[in-house]
Amino acid sequence: MITSAQIKAARALLDMDRKTLAELAGVSLPTIQRMESADGVVGGSVDTLMKVVVTLKSAGIELIAEGAPSQGLGRGVRLCEATETHS
Repeated sequence: MITSAQIKAARALLDMDRKTLAELAGVSLPTIQRMESADGVVGGSVDTLMKVVVTLKSAGIELIAEGAPSQGLGRGVRLCEATETHS
């Protein structure tokens, strides 16, 4: 499953705007906007989600499931549970 935060982070790493992602994935801009405004896991048709995932992967993004090891060898970031608070 992919989350809205993963899509936003992937676009940021690629320096890609929503319109470009939509065009490359073959989906509408409002679809990308809806995906990114979702609270947590993105819903929608499997076909549409796969188009976005494949597009991001083709651009060099590895989407990592919670608790799963990274398979890639490149640099990246991973959101982990916070261990301390900041004031």
